[in-house]
Amino acid sequence: MKKEIAIKDLEVGMYVVLPVSWFKHPFLKNEFVINSEKQINQLAESGLREVIIDPSRSLQVSALETKQTIFDNSDTLAARDALRTPPKTWEPDKLIPADLKEAIRDNKLSPEKKSQIVYRSSLVLMDRLFEDPKAENIREAKKGISDIVDLILGDAVTSAYLLRITSYDYYTYTHSVNVGVLGVLLAKEMFRTSSSHDIHELGAGFFLHDIGKVLVDQTIINKAGLLTKGEMDIIRTHPDQGYSLLHKTHQLSDECNVVVMQHHEREDGSGYPHRLTGEDIHIYGRICCIADVFDALTSKRSYHEQLSTFDALKIMKKEMLNHFSARVFERFVLLFTDNANAGRN
Repeated sequence: MKKEIAIKDLEVGMYVVLPVSWFKHPFLKNEFVINSEKQINQLAESGLREVIIDPSRSLQVSALETKQTIFDNSDTLAARDALRTPPKTWEPDKLIPADLKEAIRDNKLSPEKKSQIVYRSSLVLMDRLFEDPKAENIREAKKGISDIVDLILGDAVTSAYLLRITSYDYYTYTHSVNVGVLGVLLAKEMFRTSSSHDIHELGAGFFLHDIGKVLVDQTIINKAGLLTKGEMDIIRTHPDQGYSLLHKTHQLSDECNVVVMQHHEREDGSGYPHRLTGEDIHIYGRICCIADVFDALTSKRSYHEQLSTFDALKIMKKEMLNHFSARVFERFVLLFTDNANAGRN
């Protein structure tokens, strides 16, 4: 039976349910197993005095130690979250955090504060979607993504802050949000004088580009270190898996189709799944490819150092430019200069 407990009485291994909005504490989820004293201290510092615990889902010390070993050997927070909390089902009306729309519509919020709320709300939205990617949830998620797209298109200053605060932890829903933001910003730059593109569906494609990974073995997705050839072959099925999922749920627009299927294609034909080259790769796929690689380079991984923006762009230019459209890459580089200037205005 669940019961209330004072923060000072919390112990490692307890399964806690936080009785406040997710934005009022430093954790992405409202329910999880306490796995360190640091988390207890964070709860105390957040101003909470009591939380709810669920003894039936709490861990004994031996079980906690086993899971802690897995945590320590994992380079992704997604793997940790998957172990702490079983996958949940979400009703469509609960999928989008209320804070997202409220923040976007609140003209009194500073651009910096608005960007923080929108970014964290986006993480929660994508995390929930990947936990329960049924048709009605994908459809509802697109509504939330549409609101984010409108913000990026109409508010250059908040967009500049969004570009600066992207998380550098590499796990699927964080990566999806980062690529979504980067992709929409680049599409805005590329198509600003054109009205022939559905930026809302394109934005959905960018945010959902890796949705096929929910159908791939999660032990491979969350593996620390480099993958074997066999594991990489399995990972490389995720564009087809994403296509299949969106098709079956009737959410496969032309834009989503292109982005999901082409974001790993490379200009020189070295990509997958179809080894397309040059002009055979749609401009939408080219945009997502650049955003995808940039986020991977600037994120924390077990097998390479996290790179600064400058160093990532330098490597992309000097060592990987044959992977990208030079014209699109040039516009991508300009994003960081233009948005930095917007943030100072």
